[in-house]
Amino acid sequence: MEGDPLSALFTPAFVVDVDKAKRNAQRMIERCQKLGVQLRPHMKTHKTLECADIMTGGSQRCIVVSTLAEACFYADHGYDDILYAYSVPFDKVERCAALSERLDLFQILLDHPDALEQLRKRPLKDGRRWHVWLKLDCGNGRAGVLHSEPGALKLAEAIAKTEGVELTGVYAHCGNTYYCTGVEQIQAVAQETTKLTLQFMEKLKAVGITCKSSIGSTPSCSHPVKDMAQLSEVHPGNYVFYDVQQSTIGSCCLEDVAVRVLTRVIGHCPHRNQLLIDCGWAGISLDGAGKLPTGYAVIEGHPNLKLLSMTQEHGRVEPISGQLDYSKYPLGSLLTLIPYHSCATAAMHPVYHVHSKGRLVGKWTPTRGW
Repeated sequence: MEGDPLSALFTPAFVVDVDKAKRNAQRMIERCQKLGVQLRPHMKTHKTLECADIMTGGSQRCIVVSTLAEACFYADHGYDDILYAYSVPFDKVERCAALSERLDLFQILLDHPDALEQLRKRPLKDGRRWHVWLKLDCGNGRAGVLHSEPGALKLAEAIAKTEGVELTGVYAHCGNTYYCTGVEQIQAVAQETTKLTLQFMEKLKAVGITCKSSIGSTPSCSHPVKDMAQLSEVHPGNYVFYDVQQSTIGSCCLEDVAVRVLTRVIGHCPHRNQLLIDCGWAGISLDGAGKLPTGYAVIEGHPNLKLLSMTQEHGRVEPISGQLDYSKYPLGSLLTLIPYHSCATAAMHPVYHVHSKGRLVGKWTPTRGW
């Protein structure tokens, strides 16, 4: 299929504009170089070797993953310096140990003393040490020990003092940037997360502990604040693809979004003033519900069309106003959906069709599972 136009694909199809992905990745690399911080790109959005190579500039080092399946996948293909940035699940400690004993640097994350006890009970072979990041909650309200809790410093000290364990760093995710609109709001959250992380680093320094610091989210790293230069690392991920959500937040322009879902018109329903398409919620994320005037996605080139609703394999499209001119949308014609959330949409597809300037250049196959 290489060299064929996108219209040669079966639909629904997840397509990646490789030129945009490379441009997005290069901009983030340059942004971090200018800031003077290490970029540790997150693999969770795409989960492919090819895109990882683009994001790491070919180094195959210094990445973040969200699942152990991703960690094993990248390790099996020559990657190292991998951070499994998920509060270590107790059922996966042994597999984490195997990676820690196999790679030059495999790192895990925890936010509870019971997790530290699990590591203490499973010493690594050959004198190796567990490399541990403390997950800190700086206002995101998901995983992590709250930065202001006395238990946070106590846990950091316990990690540092436990035999066979090293406190490698402090990790915070400013996912609360996803509730922002515009650069000013994004940077306010980034500033607060950076400030709280750096304040915690000072607390560590006061008790004789030095380690790395890292914050991250695509919005905050797309518009970094100056104080982020005092951090060791940042760990964004979605930026390589971006999506409609990121454009509404203010992380990027809609033109920066590198991915689309191709779909075909499969039905005319004049009694409802609707079209049927062959992409339902099995092919594109439901995250956009109620957030866009165009429904669950943006239908590229058709600002008056709305993806109103979806069942598993069908989508209902109607005009935002007026009557449909069905002659413009014959059965079999292609429509292009820009997803609200590229991470969730990519997860639905077993293969990504990669193109340059509208011509297919290859396929990327993501890893799956946990």
